[in-house]
Amino acid sequence: MNTWPVQDAKARFSEFLDACLMEGPQMVTRRGAEAAVLVPVQEWRRLQSAARPSLKQLLLSDQARGEMIVPARGRAKRRIAEPLL
Repeated sequence: MNTWPVQDAKARFSEFLDACLMEGPQMVTRRGAEAAVLVPVQEWRRLQSAARPSLKQLLLSDQARGEMIVPARGRAKRRIAEPLL
């Protein structure tokens, strides 16, 4: 992965973007510290879909489990059937 100082990435953005599309992710640094990464859209979408849990994972997770609120027996109001005419 190539590293670009932020001022170079800004000044040569077209070259920066072309390098990303042809070579893959490009690192941007600010004052020598890693700040961001430019990735091709296909890679971004792949990473996004990999980060989402599947339905199976979601249903088996602790987040899917919770207390089920069930009203106490005998306290429910019942409708009285109306006579048929």
